[in-house]
Amino acid sequence: MSYNFDTGMTTGFCKGSASSHIVNSIKLLKSSVSDIGHPMLLPLIMLSNDMASGIEIKQRDARGWLRHIEHALSMGSSLEFTDGYVRDGLLDLDALNRDLVECYSQTLWKNPTTYLTIIAHFKEAMEAVQSEIFTNGNNPTMNTFHTRILSKLKFHEKRLLGLVDYTNTTQKRLEIQKDALSMIIAQKDSRLNFEVAGNSRSLAHATKRDTGSMMALALLGTVFLPGTYIASIFSTTFFDFQNSTWTAVMSPKFWLYWATAIPTTILILGAGLFWERQRKLKYEREELDLARASEEMEKSILAAMTRRTLSKVATWNVR
Repeated sequence: MSYNFDTGMTTGFCKGSASSHIVNSIKLLKSSVSDIGHPMLLPLIMLSNDMASGIEIKQRDARGWLRHIEHALSMGSSLEFTDGYVRDGLLDLDALNRDLVECYSQTLWKNPTTYLTIIAHFKEAMEAVQSEIFTNGNNPTMNTFHTRILSKLKFHEKRLLGLVDYTNTTQKRLEIQKDALSMIIAQKDSRLNFEVAGNSRSLAHATKRDTGSMMALALLGTVFLPGTYIASIFSTTFFDFQNSTWTAVMSPKFWLYWATAIPTTILILGAGLFWERQRKLKYEREELDLARASEEMEKSILAAMTRRTLSKVATWNVR
């Protein structure tokens, strides 16, 4: 847009959609025929229409959304099912994270800092217009309207400065909730890793027991060695397979073999069974000690994490 102070003509090109309020701005411009000679009238109308499209409402909605998120993070699983953040009796961290991101995005929508920058450039243009007004002669109507525009800009500036503080406070509180949510997720990840470590330890103990069982089976396989050893000794004295009549192949003292082999076998089997039973009792005691140690470790870890967790009391009234 350009303005010719000699002819008082303003020329420019404006393009916008329905959401940019350009149609309404043109209507307001046509209705302000008495002030249309000022070159900054149309930019002021467009700026005012854009700022009047619910900036404060958006920020207040974001603050209400933030209170809801803060209440959910502070109350945890004690929330009602109607709050939308409890699923299957557990706090839905995915929904909380999604709403936290959306709420932060809403605080960035039409950021007041951007409008303050626009107003600063607007004031620079107003100073240039004012210098040209004084150069080309005194025009009371133009001077009066120029002062009204400056007052309007000052009003918008003060309004935006208050909104900047409001928005910054909301964003800082959102950062706090983001850190709290990250801490909760880290706690759950730590607990999951602890459970995985416990399962790995149980698997290692089960593997150790299986190895011991295989060793026990191998040991029991040697039970027959005493009988074989005794048979090899008695074979040369108690059996005569060279007798051609086959009337005295077995010696009448063959009972000595059974009298020696059977008690020896029973003794070794009994010792093996007794050893296996003692080994199982030992493993059961180890399992109990392992479970007790795991519970104590989990309690100590959760207690330490609880001491580091953000502790706060909700002072707002959530509706």
